[in-house]
Amino acid sequence: MRNHIAADLGALEREVLGLVWRLGSATAEQVRARLKRPLKESTVRTVLRRLEDKGHLSHTVYGRTFIFRAEESRSRAAAKAVKRIADWFCEGSVADVVTGLVDAKMLDKSDLARISEKIAAAKRGSDK
Repeated sequence: MRNHIAADLGALEREVLGLVWRLGSATAEQVRARLKRPLKESTVRTVLRRLEDKGHLSHTVYGRTFIFRAEESRSRAAAKAVKRIADWFCEGSVADVVTGLVDAKMLDKSDLARISEKIAAAKRGSDK
């Protein structure tokens, strides 16, 4: 990705990228139909091209239709954003960020259980 992270995107770009993540792949018309506000298809195509130029999306062509896919998963994009927060506020310590989330009670029991399972799998050396 060309030095752009999803956290740097504008509101419409984030909404469009979020739709592509949810759908797995999407055409401009599919995205336009699911947006919260009515936009012209040409505007949606422009946003999709901008996201592609920034490295967030790629496309294939089926007939004359462009089909867009995300270049990285939502969780990978989120991890990059958290890493930047860790660099800015915690001298690079992601552990401090997670500890802060726990201390601020921002994680419920199911979140904590899921994170605990991931940590246990990482300690075992497996990818769950």
